[in-house]
This record gives sequence, structure tokens and C-alpha cells, in this order.
Amino acid sequence: MAPSATITISDATPNPNHNLFNILFNTTHFISTTVTSDPSVASAWLASLPSSPTPRLVGLDIEWRPNFGRNFDNPVATLQLCTTTTTTTTTNNHSLSYTCLIFQIIHCPPPLPKSLSDFLSNENNVFAGVGIRSDVEQLLVDYDLGVKNLVDLGVLAVEKIVDARKGMGLKELTRILMDVEVNKPKSVTLSRWDSEWLSYAQIQYACVDAFLSFEIGRNLMALASVT
Repeated sequence: MAPSATITISDATPNPNHNLFNILFNTTHFISTTVTSDPSVASAWLASLPSSPTPRLVGLDIEWRPNFGRNFDNPVATLQLCTTTTTTTTTNNHSLSYTCLIFQIIHCPPPLPKSLSDFLSNENNVFAGVGIRSDVEQLLVDYDLGVKNLVDLGVLAVEKIVDARKGMGLKELTRILMDVEVNKPKSVTLSRWDSEWLSYAQIQYACVDAFLSFEIGRNLMALASVT
């Protein structure tokens, strides 16, 4: 049985706007995390990413307030993006530096930043996630945001891993590829993602899902390149 992952979250300093957090996954993966609904902050995060000579891999995930009942169809509340700020290709996790944006898109004053739509539609970016097609369809329906260059990790895993089966989720893929067990409590999964102020538990959960989408995508695509 895989050991449980250790995850910690703390405020970054200096942090005058209280929207910067440091998240440490399993003691070796440091993820600098920005939480915002401010379009200018989101644009600044996107602008801070270094240019990449090769297609940039980005872990993508969304959260929304749970739909309890047939007549409820709550819109996407948060969009999470995670990538690395390291420009050189490496298989050594310790040398990678991660950055994550948790964009509270439901609270963003219109219009959405053009930099975000440009980033999502950029041919040089590759977006990875489990069941990612349904996520991007929801972004298109709710916010008219189009996302190009998708990699469904569940589908890729079946092609590249003997133990993988159709329909595996992020938790199962993490167990197989990273040999750790990630706890996903329903009290967080089914929480009020449309809240203006996300809790530490929500921020940690949202960040880790996007980070794992990136890491699993990186591992699977490395396998794909040698097979």
C-alpha cells in the first residue's frame, strides 16, 4: 500500500494582499501558489511564466459549487493552472520549481482578462488533466473560454501503463505513478467553491489537483517519448 502524501500550506511572506501561499507536497515538491479573482493579478501570473523553447505543459483543473438536484447547474467557480518555472527538461523532481494559479473566475469582474484566453488558446501550451475534455467544455459554456491542445491523462495512462484501466481518476494515477496516496476528503470536495474567501483546505486541495495533473502528465509524456 502506498504511503500517504504529506501536504502543508502556509502564507508566503511578504504577502500584503494575503493571496500568496507556499504549498509543500511530500517534502520535496514546492508549489508557489497565487489565489485571486483580480484580472490584473491573474495576468501578472501569466506574464511571469518564462518563455519555453518547447511546448509548455500545464496541469489544468476546475472546481464548482456542488449541484444538489436536477435544477441546479452551478458555473465553474475556480480555474487552476500549474506548471514549472524551470526551462530545462529534467527528470529530477528536486530541481523543478512549481507555480500554481487558483483563479476565482466566478468572482472576476467582467471582462475576463484577454491574457487568460490567449494563454488557453496558445498553440505552444499543452493542457493536461483527468477528464479534461469535460472541464474545458464547461469553461466554454460558462465563460466562452476555449482551450486547445488537450491531453486526457486517463486515456494516455491506459496507452502507456500496464496497470492502468479505463476510467481511473487522479488519485489512482497518483498512486501508480508517484507511489503516494492522496487524501481527498468529501468535506472539501463538496464544499462551497463559490465562496469569496477560500479556506486553507480548499486552497491546498485545488493546488494539489492541478499540480498532480502536471506531474502525472509530465511522467506519462516522458513514457510516451521513449515508447
